[in-house]
This record gives sequence, structure tokens and C-alpha cells, in this order.
Amino acid sequence: MSSVPALVADAVGRPEPRVEGRLKVTGTAPYAYEVPAADPVFLHLVTSTVAKGRITRIDTDATQAIDGVVAVVDHTNAPTLSADGDPELRALQSDRVAFRGQVVAVVLAETPDAAREGARVVEVTYAEEPHLADLRADGPELYKPDSMPTVRQGDLDGAMATAAVTVDEVYSTPLEHASPMEPHAVTARWTEAGSDGVVLTLDASTQSAHGTARAIATLFGLDPDQVRVRSPYVGGGFGSKGMPHVHDAVAAIAARVVPGRAVKLAMTRQQMFALAGYRAPTIQRFRLAADADGRLLGIGHDVIAQSSTVKEYGEAAAGVTGHLYAAPSRTSGYRLAALDVAVPTWMRAPGEMPGMFAHEVAMDELAAACGVDPIALRVRNEPETDPVSGKPFANRRLLECLRAGAQRFGWSGRDPRPGTRLDGDWLVGTGVAASSFPYLRFPGNRARVRADGEGRFTVQIGAADIGTGAVTVLRQIAADALERPTAAVAVEIGDSSLPSATVAGGSSGTASWGSAVVAAARRFREEHGDAPRPGVLSEAETNADEAAQRYVMYSFGAQFAEVRVNVWTGEVRAARLFGMFSSGRIINPRTARSQYIGGMTMGLGSALLEGGVIDPRFGHVVTQDLASYHVPSHADLPRIEAEWLDEVDELANPMGARGVGEIGIVGVAAAVANAAWHATGMRVRSLPLTTEQFVDLPGDLPALAGHPAAYA
Repeated sequence: MSSVPALVADAVGRPEPRVEGRLKVTGTAPYAYEVPAADPVFLHLVTSTVAKGRITRIDTDATQAIDGVVAVVDHTNAPTLSADGDPELRALQSDRVAFRGQVVAVVLAETPDAAREGARVVEVTYAEEPHLADLRADGPELYKPDSMPTVRQGDLDGAMATAAVTVDEVYSTPLEHASPMEPHAVTARWTEAGSDGVVLTLDASTQSAHGTARAIATLFGLDPDQVRVRSPYVGGGFGSKGMPHVHDAVAAIAARVVPGRAVKLAMTRQQMFALAGYRAPTIQRFRLAADADGRLLGIGHDVIAQSSTVKEYGEAAAGVTGHLYAAPSRTSGYRLAALDVAVPTWMRAPGEMPGMFAHEVAMDELAAACGVDPIALRVRNEPETDPVSGKPFANRRLLECLRAGAQRFGWSGRDPRPGTRLDGDWLVGTGVAASSFPYLRFPGNRARVRADGEGRFTVQIGAADIGTGAVTVLRQIAADALERPTAAVAVEIGDSSLPSATVAGGSSGTASWGSAVVAAARRFREEHGDAPRPGVLSEAETNADEAAQRYVMYSFGAQFAEVRVNVWTGEVRAARLFGMFSSGRIINPRTARSQYIGGMTMGLGSALLEGGVIDPRFGHVVTQDLASYHVPSHADLPRIEAEWLDEVDELANPMGARGVGEIGIVGVAAAVANAAWHATGMRVRSLPLTTEQFVDLPGDLPALAGHPAAYA
């Protein structure tokens, strides 16, 4: 008999190593493309070379002549999909081309090389049509979406007209790509229905096994239980794998051609830039009206964002303005541009990341105009209740984050004047920004607990671990709920045949899944006691979050940055990043710290490096690899530190935790931009901050007096 460690009930709060860590770093964790399959078929995509038009001819003769090619599937021979399916997934259904890079055919072959070569020689002829692929503030295609909320309170125009100090500026953020380490991949197989009724199995790289199963089932007119999606290991997602994309659909389509055989598809890195979603670019007008002391009289946030003619997607960048600061007048609204481009999607902190950039840079501009310290300005405008709904906040600790963060960062004694510090040939500045992300706990999560004998238990839930440590923290939560050591608990996730789980997104996973695990563990103990028979099990489901109906619930943080700008070249580098966060109880300090600093690293990428480019003449994603689309490398990273307030949010859930996945990225770009202004006196309102934006430094900077750069 195996020995079981002594009972403990203090797993939550311990910095435990990740359960699957060794499997991943040794390369033995099988990802979606690597799932073993006998006699597989390999799939490669043929994508359109025009931005809009109609396919007039597809010549596959050269492809069919290649040894190993099994079939070519296009709109002329693909299975018909349900009209109720997601428009983004309804591939190969007509001769219409909606954007450049759209899948127009797929090649199946016995080897990956044969499939790739076969796709290369497919000849597609098009009748091109005029297209629009450029986001413009005056674009004729702009419209007000019914699906996105607007706010109208008070008289903003009147406040702007009478205020002692105003800010009225335009801020822009670019197209950004998630580009996770594991490409979007899937292994698909159609079979005869077994005892479980499953006819289609997808081993998919997804943040939502159940969501993908439902979407694919709808597409093929199946019952969701007839589709099984497995995703025990996912190599990153950052939102881009939060919903299925076209590769999942075309793999299932192709597998219909070779029933019983597994079809494997992994997008190339280049294809991911066109087909795996992206953060939509935005153009944001931000208005602030304040009295001479910086007390806000009005806030206005108008967002223009890119969408697609294929399917509407709105980047909810104005959501942050509703709760952050007090003001009697407040407006927000959206206009979307339905362009001939691929569909945008979620990317880490969707809406909040670009929206907070505009909001917090505008607040920094207001602080400078009023002669008020940026932290004091935020303290001065702290709301007592939620400004829009009037509901009380639950556990709002933004000011504590700002004050504690300022002390740890060394904010006191900062000269507020820009351009006063010079270190060699580098101007040095510091900046701050608030960070905020909503607390989300979704209903409909269900967990199962089973006794395995010898004091051991298995917890099952169809959640996804995308590298965040979800399996590890769920095991800690389950161990405490069962009053057993973590070594006595196994957790199974990543399978739509397991009890239902919502998406690994919105920093909702631990709160949503963990609540279900606690509920199942409590029911198990009620039904089976402390000495359960092997094989007995219990299930429980979470209900709607009642506290969220009575309170406004957010995680908060304060981001601090020290930035250096070269006086000769304009090169911008971050020297230090520090974040102080309020996220409720921290289940695992080790994995939480990784999430915080990972988010801050992504924020630094947004601030200084990342910017996707679409050539409007051709609708072509120019930055379609990691050589042209830059993300931070070790050489770009400064000293990054993350700390958090010691707290338990008893209103949130049984664990007292809120999300940590996305709060880390929010506010970083604004803090870096504000620090760059403090270093140089140059206010840059578009991301990323690039060298050419800082080449022509103001000639009257105090730090440059007597420096040769002042006379260059």
C-alpha cells in the first residue's frame, strides 16, 4: 500500500511548484499537434492573396500530381456547414473572399512536407473588388454598434467650456498579436458513434474545451455531446485561444474527407498573424475637465476601433472610464469600422489595456497642467461609490496600491519638472499609472470529486491551463476544501467530457473553477463523510455571483516606471518597472508572481515594441513573423518587481481571491509613456513609443544645459 502524507489544511497560500512544470520543460507534455495518432494525415492551408473579391477558378492539377497528396478541399467540394454557425468559422462555403489571408482551400497529404508543397502550387484566380483595410477617424464605414454600452451623465460640454483646466487629446493604440509559443493547432478525427455518442474528436490548443465543442457542434449540426474537445496542455493563449478560430473548423471539414484517420494541422507562424485574431487598433479621444486644483468636473472617452465585415468585434476600451475616478459629468461611446480584414479577438486585458493607456496618460497631462503630483491627483479624485451605477465598491484599494507602491518605488522627492535628470547621454524620468481589471466569476461551472481509495481523491473539471498554473492552484483549493494534503489530490482538466467549465479568460479561471471545486468538495464531505468508499463521487455547480449584483468588484494596481531616453538617438528604454496590486487572496505566490511580471512584460512590449501593420493597399499583414513584429526579449527587460497587498476578499468567492492574469498588463504602457514625458518633456500619445518620436528633443530642457545635444 502506498503511503499518504499526514493531513494538512493549509495548501492555499503556499508557493507550490507547478504540477505539470517538469513535463513541459522536458518536452514530454503532448500538445495538440503532438497527440499520438496512427496513420495521420497532415493538413496545410491555402490562403487568399487578395483582400476582397470572388474566386473564379482553382487549379489543383499540379497539387494532385505530388506524391503523397490525399485530397484538396475547397468551396466546390467542402461539406455544407450550418448557417447558424459562427461566421468566422464557416470556411470554404462560397467563392467570396472577405480579407487577405482567408482560407480558400486546404491540402491533405501523408506528410507535412507534401501538404505544404501541395498548398504552394494550388493556383487560385480571383476577380478582385475594391476594399477598405485602413482604420481612420473619418472613415465612411464607421458606425455606432448597438452591442456596446454608452454612458451619458451630466453636461460634459458645459464642464469643458467652464473648467479652469482641460485636456482634449487623441490617443492611439496599434494592432497587436498574441503570438503564443505554441501555435494554434488541432488534431481532428471523425469516427462512428461509440458508447459515449462522440463522432468528432478534436485535440485542440484552446482556452475553452467546452466552448470549442459547442461552436464546432453548431457548425456541423451536431449535439454538443457528439463533439469531444481535449486540451490538457496549452502552450499559451493570451486570449487568442479563448474562442475557436478557422483552423479548428477546416481541420474538422478535412477530417470528414478521410473518416477514421486523424488530421493534423498547425498554423505556421505567418498564418497566425492573419488568422488567429489580434488586438484591434483604436483611436481614442479623451477629454478631462477640472478645477484649478485638479478635481474632475467631467470625463469623456470616445473610441474608434477596428472590426471586420466577417463578424463584429468591439474593443471595449471605454469601459475603464466608468469606475476609475469621480466626476459629475461623464460620457463614453464607440464607433466601429467594419473593414475588409480578419476578425479581431480577445487579447490579454481586452479593452482595459488600450483604454487605460488613454485614460492614464490624459490624467498625467492633467496633473502637469494643474501643477499637481500625479498620485495626489488620483487621490483627489477617488470616488466614494461607483460613479455610473452608484453601487458601493467591494474592497477597492487603489489608493493603498498607489501609496504603498510609491514608497517601495521611491517616488517621494521626485522633481515634477520634465527633463531635469541626465545620466551620461540618457535623460531619465519616472511615471505612474493606475491599473484596474474587473472581477469576473462566471456561473455554469461544475466540478466532480471522486474517492480513489487509500486516502486519495480525483477532482475533475473541464478547465484549461494555458501556462498560468491552473492545475496547481485548483489542487491547492481542493486539498484545503477536502482537508487533505495536496499530494493526495489529483486534478483532471482540459476535456469537454468532464464537468462543464467556462473559458480561461478575463482573469476568471481561479474564481469560477475554484468555486465549483469548493462546492463539489463540500458536497462530497456532506454525502460521504471523512472515510468514503473508493469510487463514490459527488458533483456541484456554481450559481450566479450574488455579491456582484450588489457591489462593483475590481482588482486594482499601481504601475511605476523609470525610463531612459538617449539624447542623441531618441532610443527609449525602461530601466525599472514596479507594480503593486490588490487582487484578493493569493492562492499561490509563485504562480501569481509569474502572472504579474508576465503581464508587466507584455505591457512593456505594448509600450515600446509591439505594433502590427496592415498595408491598406493590399490588406496584407506586413508584420507576420517575430522578426518584424517585435516582442520583449531578455535584453529588453529592466528590473521588474511585483508585490501585492495582503488581503482576503470575503465577498468574492470561497477562496477570497480575484484574478491576477490581466491586471499586470493594464497601466504599464501609460506609466512608461508618462515616464518618457517626464524624461524629455515630449508627450507621445500613440503606441508604441519609438525612436523617431524622441529625436528632436526640446532645446530648453534643464538637464541639457551645456550638453552638446542642446546645440546639435
